[in-house]
Amino acid sequence: MGTQEEGSTSLMLEFAAQAFQAKNFQLACEIYERQLQEQQSGVVDWGLLLRRAECLACSGKLQDAFDLYQEAAAQKKLPVEQLETLVSCLADQLKGRESLPLCPQWGILTCKDCHGFLYEPVTLKCGHTFCKKCLEKPRTRSQCKMCRVTQEGTEYHYRVNVLLSNITAKWFSCEVQAAKLRHEGNAMLSDSRVQDALDKYNEAISSVSLDHLLYSNRSMIHLSLKSYELALKDAEIACKLQPYWLKGHLRKAQALVNLGKTEDALKEFLYCLVLDSGNKTAKSEAQKLLLNMLSPGHSQGDLPDILQMMPPHPSRLKGSLTNSLCTSDYSGTAQRLYRVNMEYKKSLMFPENVGPTGCKTSWKFLQTPEDKTDVESKKTSSAEISLKMPLTCNSLKRKLSSDDTSDGRKTGGPYKLLKRDVSVSTTGGDQESSVSSYIDPSDLDCSLCMRLLYEPVTTPCGHTYCLKCLERCLDHNPKCPLCKEDLCEYLAIRKFCITELMEDLIAKYFPEELKERKMVYEEEIAELSNLNTNVPIFVCTMAYPTVPCPLHIFEPCYRLMIRRCMETGTKQFGMCIGDSVKGFADYGCMLEIRNVEFFADGRSVVDSIGKRRFKVIRHSQRDGYNTADIEYIEDEKVQGENYAELLALHDSVYDQAYTWFTTLKPALKSRILSHFGPMPAKEIDLQVNPNGPAWCWWILAVLPLESRAQLPFLAMTSLKDRLTSIRRVLLFMCRTRTR
Repeated sequence: MGTQEEGSTSLMLEFAAQAFQAKNFQLACEIYERQLQEQQSGVVDWGLLLRRAECLACSGKLQDAFDLYQEAAAQKKLPVEQLETLVSCLADQLKGRESLPLCPQWGILTCKDCHGFLYEPVTLKCGHTFCKKCLEKPRTRSQCKMCRVTQEGTEYHYRVNVLLSNITAKWFSCEVQAAKLRHEGNAMLSDSRVQDALDKYNEAISSVSLDHLLYSNRSMIHLSLKSYELALKDAEIACKLQPYWLKGHLRKAQALVNLGKTEDALKEFLYCLVLDSGNKTAKSEAQKLLLNMLSPGHSQGDLPDILQMMPPHPSRLKGSLTNSLCTSDYSGTAQRLYRVNMEYKKSLMFPENVGPTGCKTSWKFLQTPEDKTDVESKKTSSAEISLKMPLTCNSLKRKLSSDDTSDGRKTGGPYKLLKRDVSVSTTGGDQESSVSSYIDPSDLDCSLCMRLLYEPVTTPCGHTYCLKCLERCLDHNPKCPLCKEDLCEYLAIRKFCITELMEDLIAKYFPEELKERKMVYEEEIAELSNLNTNVPIFVCTMAYPTVPCPLHIFEPCYRLMIRRCMETGTKQFGMCIGDSVKGFADYGCMLEIRNVEFFADGRSVVDSIGKRRFKVIRHSQRDGYNTADIEYIEDEKVQGENYAELLALHDSVYDQAYTWFTTLKPALKSRILSHFGPMPAKEIDLQVNPNGPAWCWWILAVLPLESRAQLPFLAMTSLKDRLTSIRRVLLFMCRTRTR
């Protein structure tokens, strides 16, 4: 009987484990409960009890789960790793449906890796820009953090974006200096020069007081110096500057632990898991603290107290922001901190009595009495002015010219006025203040065309140009126009990605100039797209309608011409033979590009096919290649007896041409077929194509005639005359062969 009962028990436990895996926690809980009840009096299977506690926690019955965990803790049967499920469940209670985005504290100039001010910016080949130090970290070397594109090559020699670096140094000198001091402080920390590092961070914060990285790192320094109160103050400021930043809350939790504030520390660690459920440090520390709180002798080990100390949503941090900062020994920026974060937090605020999950909740810890007071004060306060500034209040500092007055700043000359409305909260009521700065539009000019950058591209050597300007330079020489560094590898991949950050800067600070620049570009494209006026002409060989014409492009002027044909979308250009007097002949054929294959040295092979015939009206040039105003020509149509006569002539000449081709030597015939393809079949309607039957042009292309002898055929508008001339050539070829 004993063996049978053991088998039944084992089967039920296996069934319970499967139910738990299938997230049927209620069923698993009932099975574990029944197994515990069937045990002998006074004998407790603590493994079963803890598994039942896990089921209760996962099903949301935290009160019952806590009772079981406390019972196990009282008997010292609760290992710390057994609390992983409970910690996860508590953190899940705080999670919202939406992801928690970080506020871009420095706006466009925020590094997407460290979320600090962009210092020593490096632009990757994919077009995304990061701090140089961030890219040099081993964990970020293989892929771009934004687009996940793997960086090619094994060597990582990151070059600073010269133009962007100059702009940040000129427009944001304080922020650049603070970032420099931060990196110097980090270097000192790695050398165990803690006090020197602290001095660097104090100097950096005195320059820029709204950088969450500075406060977070200084908090870490204070922790190492065992100045836990100062560490806590810095961590709190970092959390208020970036409410959804994991590292700030970790620093705060570590400071609270050292200060003996167990409940508050647990609160912060749980919120860290809300931000990143996979954070091992936060999870491990939360388990240790929770075990301590569940153990006998802890004054706040009851469930209601533990639940009430759970963290409110960070949007409710606003209420005590100013008060907590005003007492700081080294930060006098409370009101500015308040203004910078007010609108962002307000936009993410959850509705009243709605929990982070978006559903109404009865959990006491999700809304404390202090929170209710804060919500009501939020209702009655209509004095909050929206903040529309992506950068901090002390950004965009710039020296003014000597003739600037104290009452205002000049708007004339080469400078552009940037207006940013900043909300100002004062005790006297609502007031608005406009922070204005001047920047030079020429800071964002292309060094090649001397115009505002359009579709900016940054080379691996760190120089930025307009995309079209760079491509034209690389047509002539595969080197950087400024530093002469070899760009053959860059040219080979032909993947010129737009520098997104530079494009965003131009769009934000120079919208009118960008609009004008775009208009000029579109006008140029429209002009290049015209297939009647200034049509690009390739002066090379004879081309015929419907006949393939492969081309090898290596001259810079024709590289530009082919690229423009592709960019405009027409994919067409004219082909004419040369003329010693006019430069090129008066008749030609339009070619349509079917495919372009580029080589590493900039050369390309163009697969094109003939389209329409044209007559040149005016010869001209553009950017080194020939152009022309043209008119298209078509065959004249005939009817009645003339059509019947034309049809008979057509069939006769076709048979003659087919016979001539079939009698060619196999080697010659094979070369013709590989180059021009098979001879087209006869067409039912001779006049359906404005250029006449395709086979006529095919036979003209393969006949061994000089270009000058072939040119008259393009000019003919009579199919009858063309067929007659082809017959004469074929007769001459047959007579020559018989001799």
